[in-house]
Amino acid sequence: MSLTRTTVALPADLLHGIDAVIRTGCASTRNEFLATAIRRELDRIRRVAVDREFDAMADDPIYQEEGRRIVEEYRLADWEALRIAEDDS
Repeated sequence: MSLTRTTVALPADLLHGIDAVIRTGCASTRNEFLATAIRRELDRIRRVAVDREFDAMADDPIYQEEGRRIVEEYRLADWEALRIAEDDS
């Protein structure tokens, strides 16, 4: 993985907190700690965006109709799969 050097100004209490975590061995360097924290935050932001898309789908009549159509289309297959699973147990 290639690295790009940058400068970040942090409040002193955050930097002290990072250094304390490093002393406990939970991270080996400030770079590692910050990269991990940033990755997690970016992942969280992406999940929030996906959740918003799903929330919008809940009010979308075209999506809801497609969902009903799929449920109806697979209703027989769902019951058949349940019957087979119950017979196997």
